[in-house]
Formats: sequence, structure tokens, C-alpha cells
Amino acid sequence: MAPISIPTTARLPSSLRVDPSNPAVFKILNRLSRASLVTLALDWLDERNLALAAPYLRQPSSSEYEDEQDEDEDEYADDFNPPARSLDALQELYTSLQSRKGSKREVIDRIIEGDWRHGLTLYQLAMADIQYLYDHPTSQKWAAYRIMPLKPLSTNEEEEDQQPEIDKESLVIPRFHPSTFLKNLQAQVPPDVKAHYNFDRHCTLPLSILRIFILDSPYNTSLGLQSGSSKTGRKASTTTFDTSRTVYIAFPDASPYIYISKPQLLSGSAPATATGPGSSAAKTPGINTTAGEAKSLQHLLLVGIPAALSRPRQRFCLKPTSLATRNLNELLDRRGGANTRQGAAGGGWSIYADEMRDKGMGKRGNRETPLDTVLPSPPLSEEEGDKEELGAGRAKMGLGEKRLEPPLSPGAKREERERKRRKLVSKARFADTGLVGDGKGVERVDIILEDEFPSSTQPSSSSSSSSSSSRDRDRERDRERDREIPGDRGSSSTGAATTAEKQEEWRPNVKLTFHGSHVFAGIRQLVEAGIIDGERMPGWLTGEEGVTVGKVKEGRIRGNKGSGL
Repeated sequence: MAPISIPTTARLPSSLRVDPSNPAVFKILNRLSRASLVTLALDWLDERNLALAAPYLRQPSSSEYEDEQDEDEDEYADDFNPPARSLDALQELYTSLQSRKGSKREVIDRIIEGDWRHGLTLYQLAMADIQYLYDHPTSQKWAAYRIMPLKPLSTNEEEEDQQPEIDKESLVIPRFHPSTFLKNLQAQVPPDVKAHYNFDRHCTLPLSILRIFILDSPYNTSLGLQSGSSKTGRKASTTTFDTSRTVYIAFPDASPYIYISKPQLLSGSAPATATGPGSSAAKTPGINTTAGEAKSLQHLLLVGIPAALSRPRQRFCLKPTSLATRNLNELLDRRGGANTRQGAAGGGWSIYADEMRDKGMGKRGNRETPLDTVLPSPPLSEEEGDKEELGAGRAKMGLGEKRLEPPLSPGAKREERERKRRKLVSKARFADTGLVGDGKGVERVDIILEDEFPSSTQPSSSSSSSSSSSRDRDRERDRERDREIPGDRGSSSTGAATTAEKQEEWRPNVKLTFHGSHVFAGIRQLVEAGIIDGERMPGWLTGEEGVTVGKVKEGRIRGNKGSGL
């Protein structure tokens, strides 16, 4: 522990060690499997990480007498996990643990009570957390944001209070340099909060991940990680280290988007929601356990990240895209870099985006496009042609067709044709998306319907004309609303007519929520099963809009807060 701790605005150093007796250390390591723990320990012993993850080794003896060497042996005689004499011996030890079977607790005890008994650094804990993210890719819930440039503010004195506007025509993407970004981001952190940053390159995906460990303490020394104690001398049940939060930020390559994870408490710690005078969290000073802590942290990130990316005379902001999922592959496919669709075409339109992507990557496109001069043959005609060729071949060889099954009844044949038709419809609506094993699943989709409920007084024979007339009436009402001037006497009659129409129409509050491991794959299966009519199904049910939260009005979907395409 540092002899003197002074409040500072500096960030937490990576070399700061956490006492191995801290319960949080065991919680972080216990989440990993035995194989991951051994691999992680070997990474710590690598020469690139050795400066921030040095193990505890035996001190080399300076005497040549055997009695002093025996005393050194007696010092660790009762130690169940004695320290190694050299780094090479320790690497051989963990290599042997990797090759043989054993329990996970054996490796954890070896790390905590043996080789790193003097404490694990924040850098080591960050590597353990990121390893858990690699082992469990769906452990974090990510939200995609777009980096949008802002128009330069006017120098006119009369417009000093003007708000910056988004420049939708600009294609500028900010330059990203990790060290400069962290320096600017640290300037946005309040002085009573300390953060530790760790960058890592994803092992399989084209993106870089920033882990931010946030601690409610004004100190950047071991005092901020120390467990609080009560008057009886026992450790407090809630400490500043246990209530810390971890956030991940992913930066895809060559992309105007970033992904921010939902803030979570330190591994295994349940969020403290009790804020009453009798709760232990309220008795512990310096801990913020209010219900809006996660929202305030999210707001801090949404404000601090664009400020860290901005430069003089070039400012940016983050715009939500209404796409949230636990699958990074889906985010990269919808809101990725230059070699992805970036949400421009989904569902049945994805075949054209995939064609352009393959051509951009130098691959030869083999898909059919509407610009082809020769029309493609329908899939049903191809299947029938294959059957005819197969029958002709069998007839030439004198084999004939063997009927192993009895002929189908007319009802069974009709059902078989309907099943094939449903598959073709789902293929046309979803293309190559919405497959169970594609690894691009969305776990939840929330939709609010704001369409006017159709009137029951109108005859069914004129349903098409009534729907078109109601649509025209809505457009005319919108135009009149736009032309209406507040305080104009001439518009009183128009306003009264509009109010009367609003009283006649009925817009029920309908919310749809879809849950599952792969929502759009489940909808595709319902189309193939005939439960959902694939021909009349709206396009937003195929995922072609690339949003998971939105509002539907007049059959078109808009993302939450106007963030749709």
C-alpha cells in the first residue's frame, strides 16, 4: 500500500496490484475454464507482458554454503504451492498443467497462493476479463452508434446559443489513435472517478476492443482498491472495488460505427439496488448505488467518446442506430466496415449487397441481378427439368423408376406443393439471412405500431379503395398541419376539421416484443411452416431495416428517436 494517497485526476495505472485475498480476484478467475486459466498464465509469463505481470520467484542465494540453502528450503517447506526458482521453470510448470488433466481450483490456487501471491495487477485482471469475453461471445449486450460529423458553429454574435447541427452530407470519419483517444477521454472523466483502460485486438473479428474499468474513488493508488472495515475490525460487505463497473467499447476497422456494451458490475457482483438508510451500501462512504448509475455512466460515455474523437474545427457526435444485440457478428454485418452491408440492405435485398461486397473484395460475383439481359429460370422449372432428365436416363438404361412409396393422394400432393411454395417465398423474403446456424442472431426485437386501426363500418368489398382513401386523407391532413400557422384566424376551421378527424380515428397502443436466440430465423421458420403469410408479411419482420427497436407508421418502420434508415 502506498504510504501517502492524494486525490488526483490521473487514471489508474496498469501496474497497480490487487491483493489476492480480495474476493473480486477469485470471482474473475473462477469464471474461466481450466484451459483458459493455463493459457492466460502462459500469456502473463510472455516477455511482452512480463513487465506488468511479473510473478513471485525465489530470491537467488548469494551464499555458496549448503546450510543457508537448507534454510531457504525450510522457508517454503510448509508451502503447498512453493514459488519457482526461475521464469523458465515456471513456464515449464504451466506447460505441464496444460498437457495433463486436473481441476480448475488447482490452477486458481496455484495463481493466487503461489506464483502471484504478492497480488495481481489491473492489467492481469483486464486480460482475464477479455479472455472471458472471447470464451463467451454473447456475455455482453452491445449497442451500435454512428459517428456523425457536426457542422461548424457560426461566428455571428446573434447566434451564440445555437445548437450544433449534424452534417448529413459529410463523409468525414475521425482518425483514431489509441493513446491520443485515451488522453482525451480521461479529460472527460470526473475527478472523483478513476478508470483503467486496456486495449486488445480481437482474435477472430476485425475490430479492436477497449475495456474501461471504472472505480468510485478519488485515489489512483492501492487505497482505492482497499476493502473498507467496520468498527469491529471485520471487512465491510460492500467495497469500492466490488461496486466498480466495466464497460467495453469496440472499434471496427474502417467503419463510421462503434459498439458500446451495457455497463456491468464487477464479475459475479450483484448490483446493489438498496439505497435506504439501513442498507450496507448506504453505510459505505463513497459508493454510488443509485438506480440511475448505469444511465449516468452511459450518458458520460456518449458525451465523452465524441469529445475524445473531435479535433479543433472538426467535431463529432454519436447517433444511436436502434440496433442492440449480444452478437458481434451481427453488428459487424449490419454496422461494420467497408466489406459489410452497413445496414443498407437486409432480408431479401441482401443478395445485391453481398454481390457488391464480393466484387469489392476482388471475388467474382455469381449472383443474378435485375440488370442481367437473360432472365433466370425459376427454381420450380429447374427441379422439374432435373426430374425429367433423371426419368429419361433411367428409361434409356432400362432401369425404370422404382416406386418404393405408394402414390400420394391429391391432398398430399397439394400440401407438398404448398410446402415448396412457402420455402420459395421465405427464400425470396429472407435470401441468405435469417438462418439458424449463421451466427448472426438477434435476441430481442421491440416494435410499436402507430397505424390507424381500420374502420369496421366500411364494406369489405371496397377495402382497397377505403385504404387508399384513408391514406390520402392522412397525407392531406399532414399537409394542412404543416401549413397551419399558430394564431392565424383563418386556420380555425381547418384545425377544427383536423380535430374532428382525430376524434374519429382510433390508434390502439400495440407493442410487439420478440424473444429468442435468433428472432429472424424463428420468423423465417414460421413462414416456412405456414403460420405467417410470407407474401403479405411486412418487410421489417425480415430484418431488412437493420433495427431492433422502432415504430411502425403507415407500414414503414422508423428507428427509436428517428435513428432508422
